[in-house]
Amino acid sequence: MNTGGPAFPVNGYSPDFNGMTLRDYFAAKAMQSLITVQFQTKQAQSAETAYEWADAMLEARNGNS
Repeated sequence: MNTGGPAFPVNGYSPDFNGMTLRDYFAAKAMQSLITVQFQTKQAQSAETAYEWADAMLEARNGNS
């Protein structure tokens, strides 16, 4: 799965920890809009939709749209 790598890489902090992935960051941003538009939707469905948007953003970022 393409995660886009670390969203906010910090060199020298820890080789085992790079923070959230770019995919997680995109999903969090998408979720901000989803919870305002789809307030009545189940949380799990909104979370899945947020990651679908994140995956689409990663594809577009890589020129695969």
